[in-house]
Amino acid sequence: MQGDVQARRARWAVAAMFMANGFVMGAWAPQIPLLLPRHGIGESTLGLLILVLGFGAVSAMLFSGRLIARLGGRAVLTIFSLATIPVLPLVVFAPNLWLLTPILVAFGAVVGCMDVAMNAQAVEVERRLHRAIMSSSHGFWSLGGFIGGSAGSFLIAHLGAGQQSLVAAAFAAVLVFGAMPFLLPTTAAAATAEAPVRHHLLPRDLGLWLLGFMAFFSMVPEGAVLDWAAIYLQKELGSDVFRSGLAFAFFAGAMAVMRFAGDHARNRFGAVRTLRVSGLVGAAGLMGGALAPADWFAIVSFALAGLGVANMVPIMFSAPGNRPGVPSAVGISTVTMVGYSGILVAPASIGYAAEHFGYRPTYATLSLLLVTVALLAAKAADADGLRREEGPVPLPV
Repeated sequence: MQGDVQARRARWAVAAMFMANGFVMGAWAPQIPLLLPRHGIGESTLGLLILVLGFGAVSAMLFSGRLIARLGGRAVLTIFSLATIPVLPLVVFAPNLWLLTPILVAFGAVVGCMDVAMNAQAVEVERRLHRAIMSSSHGFWSLGGFIGGSAGSFLIAHLGAGQQSLVAAAFAAVLVFGAMPFLLPTTAAAATAEAPVRHHLLPRDLGLWLLGFMAFFSMVPEGAVLDWAAIYLQKELGSDVFRSGLAFAFFAGAMAVMRFAGDHARNRFGAVRTLRVSGLVGAAGLMGGALAPADWFAIVSFALAGLGVANMVPIMFSAPGNRPGVPSAVGISTVTMVGYSGILVAPASIGYAAEHFGYRPTYATLSLLLVTVALLAAKAADADGLRREEGPVPLPV
């Protein structure tokens, strides 16, 4: 009974960590266009800066698993959630590109490691509770992104960029410090108990890599809206700072609403059907954003895209965890690494494409990626499987 109470508290601690991570990324979104005049750069240079952030995140993800194995999941999540608190003010107050570049590398690294660690903590909580919490946990990330994006846009418009970053750091600190005492006390021994024998650095299951690229295709649009929607609305649809920031805010808010309903939808319709419909709805939303005659139409379209994209990534993370012949940790880590490169790395190339071809053709092309995932939805059928032969792994209390 004590373990059940601890797991239930940890479930909400995990939700707070997801929300803090999403809030910081949401607060970052309306800051991105301001880097252009502040440092006197164009979209291509901004794209390279975003690439630097993505490089820091993906590189850190390669080592985060080893850190969890050595230090334990709770310790790693605690360290990097604390490190995430000051990163946005550091970005905003960076006086030049020479300081901004390494700060963005650090930004990506700490957010990336926190992301992997909080997903690992969510898996541990699922085992203790004997039920799924992954979709709703990602829902709290989206809710945090909605609050961070919408409130962040308002604060920038009324208080300025610097004050917004400090308020965002304070709010993230409240969430992190409130959650830390209730995380499950996983140890390094527990983290390595299920580690597979290291025969190969990377798995050789081609189906697993296909799932990874499906996750990549699902997450590229999320990065495109996060990093470029505000600029698109300002440059091509005449939006002000506040209205342009609402593009990602409503996208993230729609994702949050749909992710909270994600487990129910999957239980009723199955992962394959849910993924197929989600991909088509998301594609329609991106195409609507590309063809939007006014900023309000684009904001509504991006919200529709958020409804579609919402449960695609959780399904992509569930499928490798239940893939026959593949250890859960190997499958999930592989798909996570490939998938997250979509949201963190691909937007740099989107910036290049937008500068040379325009934002409308770029968003229209991205909609085809979601159509591709919808056509390949049957490859995610393992997400409906349960490893009944594997009982839940107890954690030290």
